[in-house]
This record gives sequence, structure tokens and C-alpha cells, in this order.
Amino acid sequence: MPANLPPQYYKAEEEYKGAKTLPEKIAALEAMMAIMPHHKGTDKLRAQHTRQLSQLREQLEAGGKGKRQSIYRIERQGAAQALLVGPPNAGKSSILAALTHATPHIADYPHTTVKPEIGMMPYRDIQMQIVDLPPMEGDVRKLPYYNLLRTADAIVLVLDASGEPDVEALLLIGDLADGKVFTPLLDEGELPIGGVRARMLIALNKADAADAGYAVEKVREAVSRRIRVVAVSARDRAGIEPLGDALYDVVEIIRVYTKVPGRKIDLGAPFILSRGGTVMDLAREIHRDFADGLRFARIWGSGRFDGQRVERDHVLEDGDVIELHI
Repeated sequence: MPANLPPQYYKAEEEYKGAKTLPEKIAALEAMMAIMPHHKGTDKLRAQHTRQLSQLREQLEAGGKGKRQSIYRIERQGAAQALLVGPPNAGKSSILAALTHATPHIADYPHTTVKPEIGMMPYRDIQMQIVDLPPMEGDVRKLPYYNLLRTADAIVLVLDASGEPDVEALLLIGDLADGKVFTPLLDEGELPIGGVRARMLIALNKADAADAGYAVEKVREAVSRRIRVVAVSARDRAGIEPLGDALYDVVEIIRVYTKVPGRKIDLGAPFILSRGGTVMDLAREIHRDFADGLRFARIWGSGRFDGQRVERDHVLEDGDVIELHI
């Protein structure tokens, strides 16, 4: 099967070949892997890039770049990884605590988060990794967690809804663009070399404040309603459930359950696929032998009658139950 790589991949490849430093090479290689489509034709190339990326990271670590950088090499866990970013004292740590079972240090003064704080958010039979990062200030490209911004499944920009809307904080979106981490608001035309599209939403914390409604409306106007804005109050947990729903939607994944022929449906841990994934994608996720020998599948869900036969290219929907026949 041909790789069918998009033009943006070759542009990122050019940047990789022209990179002179290890961080530049790592960033460009991560961009190539993010752009590369997921299918059988790219399996070998993806494995090759994974090895190269591992080697580059080992070289960077061996070069003595220090503990400050190493704490931002966070292993992805769960179905997706979402980052909480924003200006000081917006309440990122409080949102982390409300979404997960993590217990970060929370205080009424800024800069209480000095290193990544990680929690796992339970959601519909899966777990999503939530990472609270230190305040985003200065040049985005010089942030020690810049590569995380490029590779995470979602970015949650946390802003303070109490008082006058912090319009300057919204410039963080523009800063991300300057750093070539493009958000839906700024996705116009082709990506520049090394650019990565980030899935983003905005969480307006402290929505229990008296004038929070005004702030929410102003922020929505500022982003032309093209980035989802969720009003939350981490203190009383108002809006936390809708924030979880928005996160699940923005990372564009689906849960797919499997059924062994002749047995009852197992609604245990689902397989996770990208939205638009097919029966064949599920088979590859389970085991290569399933993909090589797959003849057809039966489906429960998707608005079809139970046990309907579908072909290998059938696009799956969230919550589908699939019985594979090889």
C-alpha cells in the first residue's frame, strides 16, 4: 500500500534535513510524524521515524541539557493527552484537580505550578491524560515544554472569567502560531514548514463570579466563535462535566468495543481509534494477523440492525461493537 503522504509532510521533511541543532531536528521529526496519515502503507516509515526520534532524544539527554528539560519529556498515557496552558493564576491546577484525582498545589498567588502536574481523567470507559504546565509567558518557542505543545492531542487554554476579560491572554493563541503550533482559529491554507495543527479549546475558569457571563461573551466574540469556549468553576465543579465532553470531542477519537463470535458483547476496555477509523483500522490495532486475514465484520450500533454485516472499509462510530471474521 502506498504511503500517500501529504505536501505538508515533505515540507516538514525539508526542515528536518536542514535542521542544525538537536531540538530543531526533534521538532521537525515530530511534525513529520504528526502529519503522517495512519494506515498500513506508513507503518514501516513510522517505525523508522520512531527509532530516529528515540535516538535524537537520547543524544539530547546525553548532551547534558539538564533536569529542566527532562521533566517535560512526559510519556503519553491513556487514550489521549491534553495540556492545560495559560497565564498565571487562571486556575489551571484547580481544573486539573476537578477533572482528575490529582492533588496539585493550589494557592491564590501566581506561579504555584513550577513543574508539570499530571492526572488521569476517567471518561466513558477510558482514561485521558491531563497535564498542567507552568504559566505560558514570553516566546512560545523558548518554553521548555514547546515540543509538548506540538505533539499533544489537545491544548486547553485556561483563562480567568472574573473581572474584565484578559484579551492579552488571548494573544497566546497568536504566540502559538508564531511558534508554528497552529490552532483552528488560525488554520488558513497550507501549514508552513514545520507547522503543526493543534486541537484547542478555551476553558474560562471562575465562572461563578458575578460578571463571568460578560467575560464569556467577550472571549467568544474575540475568537469569532471558531474555538469552543467552555465556562467552568473549578471551585464548585460547575461546567466540569461539559469540559470533559468538549475535550473528548476535540481530540477526535472514538471508542470501539469488540465481540468474539458466538459470545456476548464485552463492554470492557474499548479500543481507541481516530475519528473516521474503519473496520480495517480496528483489525490492525488488535493484531496484524487480524488485518491480513480479515474477511468481513458484523456490527452493533451505528443506527444499523444488530449483527449487520459490513465490509473492511466501513467507517466506525463512537460506541460501535464489532465482531471480526477472519
